[in-house]
Amino acid sequence: MLLLDLLAELTSTSTCPPLRAIHVHHGLHPLADQWAALCVRACARYGVPLQVERVVLARQASIEEAARDARYAVYERLLGPGDLLLLAQHADDQLETLIFRALRGAGLRGLAGMPRQRPLGRGHLLRPLLDVSRAELETAAHQRNLQWVEDPANADPRFARSWLRHTALPALRRQWPQTDRSLLRLAGHVAEAGALLDELAEADMGALAHVDTDPWLKQWPALQLPGLRRLSAPRQRNLLRGWLLAQGCRLPDQRHLLALQQQFDRGSTAGLRWEIDDACVLGGVEQLWLLPAGGMPAGQSEPLPDVAELRLSGGNGLLRQSGERPSGEWQIRYRTGGELIRMAGRPTQTLKKLFQEAGIPAWLRPAVPLIHYQGELVSVGGRWQAANAPASWCVHWFPAG
Repeated sequence: MLLLDLLAELTSTSTCPPLRAIHVHHGLHPLADQWAALCVRACARYGVPLQVERVVLARQASIEEAARDARYAVYERLLGPGDLLLLAQHADDQLETLIFRALRGAGLRGLAGMPRQRPLGRGHLLRPLLDVSRAELETAAHQRNLQWVEDPANADPRFARSWLRHTALPALRRQWPQTDRSLLRLAGHVAEAGALLDELAEADMGALAHVDTDPWLKQWPALQLPGLRRLSAPRQRNLLRGWLLAQGCRLPDQRHLLALQQQFDRGSTAGLRWEIDDACVLGGVEQLWLLPAGGMPAGQSEPLPDVAELRLSGGNGLLRQSGERPSGEWQIRYRTGGELIRMAGRPTQTLKKLFQEAGIPAWLRPAVPLIHYQGELVSVGGRWQAANAPASWCVHWFPAG
């Protein structure tokens, strides 16, 4: 409520953008409906539109983690381009987060604590109270005659964060009075080291990014494998983290990164496939490619109607046709193996050889549409035309990107 009060005051005296509020109803506590009603009354008093979002928690080992994941999924969905989401997390929350992450063996990014700002969805997340203690916030709330509402879960020792707040942290402070200051200073040092590693990852990405001009490949980010292999193992992982983050992917844990390293260190990477929550890394002869989760969609055979544009089944991209084509049976098929094509002025060749000569990676080949007319292969995605293809007709394939 204090953050809402401060922002309402700010917007009334300046030209700030209009406010709106979000309350996530987790349904975890008998008083959850009352808290939502309290938010409704408070926002009505300030004239701030409120959106109450009820969530169903996923089954996870930790209720706290499930609730957090649900909250941030709501935030990400509701944030529009240029929106700012302000959260009231404070210095005590930061301390608890640091200790939790240290106990879980977090890396530098985790041990730097919650960032003051970061991108979220189509907008940006800000934590303006992160340097202010809980006690200072409570004092300020009373001075502004605001009702202080305490979540009963904050005093429930069954929750790890509550136990840390009421048992572990007070004991640490009694033994080491400088605990808060020291831990927050540590987070600052770690954040600085993390920023240097981010700069190194950015430099390595600039040196090792593979920019492909091939129309079938240029939309996907790629890294050069020979250069990646020359880096030390820790530097490889640092680059991979930076590369995934730069493409908006969630960071995998150390175990998953090690699994990827083991795959491309074994030698041939033509069949490499590495899945994470929201992305898929695929190997080429000398590249690592980053595609959306699931990789290339599987092509589905279908008739080819006489239309200028056709969205292919299974989300396999777009076909564009131009010119005049003769009547007859037109069909889109996909590779099963052993396909041959004879182009004008050239001997009959296998599609496998054509793909190899053109540097088309193995993971893309099953998705290339093969256009058949009257049962004969006449075009390979518009890239190679058979000698018997209708001269007045042209086709181009644009993969899903």
